[in-house]
Amino acid sequence: MSIIERFNTFLENIRLTNLQIEDARAKYGGVCKKLHDHFYIEAYDGSTKLLVGSYGKGTNIRPARDIDIYFKLPWSEFTESSSTYNVQSTLLQRIRNILLSKYSDTNIRGDNQVVVVNFSNGHFVEVAPCFESTMDATSGKFYIPNTGNGGSWQLADPRSEMKNISDSDSKSNYNTKNLIKMLKKWQENCQVPIKSIVIELRAVNFLNSYIYADKSVLYYDLMIRDYFAKLLEYVNGSCKMPGLEEKIQYGDAWESKAQSAYARAKKACEYEAKGDDYNATLEWKKIFGDDYYF
Repeated sequence: MSIIERFNTFLENIRLTNLQIEDARAKYGGVCKKLHDHFYIEAYDGSTKLLVGSYGKGTNIRPARDIDIYFKLPWSEFTESSSTYNVQSTLLQRIRNILLSKYSDTNIRGDNQVVVVNFSNGHFVEVAPCFESTMDATSGKFYIPNTGNGGSWQLADPRSEMKNISDSDSKSNYNTKNLIKMLKKWQENCQVPIKSIVIELRAVNFLNSYIYADKSVLYYDLMIRDYFAKLLEYVNGSCKMPGLEEKIQYGDAWESKAQSAYARAKKACEYEAKGDDYNATLEWKKIFGDDYYF
């Protein structure tokens, strides 16, 4: 198989199946409808939910992972409970109890900013109750709960995160999302302690100035090699979150895994240049696992 065929096959192998996509929609749709019917009189039409995370960004891979949802609460709920101590923890417990009335046999728990609905087969849903701001300075952004240290509200801008990726994807001939998906498979296969948001931000920033950013799949071997090389320059670095003043810290726990991946990618590229598909594939498999094959 040519390098184009191999990488296209790899991407197809990590794409969610139609059944997994349908399962995800059924699960997050059921969760959000239950919450909507509790807090609103109007019939549920999906407008009170926002699909965020990898599903909202179009960077999800299989096997099925968590589905991240923002559920928009009416502002009346904010004002009514604002005097309660650690209202954030109380709010998560309230959301949990509402969902338990529908999913009584499911493990549901609060976890700092979200309520996690652990469906037993495949996907599980992480729902963040939130309040959408209409203030000029924060319009379109969300206040989500943070239960730590007595409770607080955290400003989030998932729409800017999604736009950051979609804009880069269009500019890069749709390579941004493919690169992120492949790197998430590396993260999973090699058990890399790196946050997905770090993978995403570095992918966008890398492709923004990369010479082969808009080239075809033929250049994916070089793109992956050069991404790891650039990533290693940002050990313990940081980057501003899209739409916010907040910075995400990259840390260094992933450094040795990235060094190994870079060394293997360099070898793979050398084999690719020689037309040695077999040994190139062996090196890529060390990075991406068995979803990458002839």
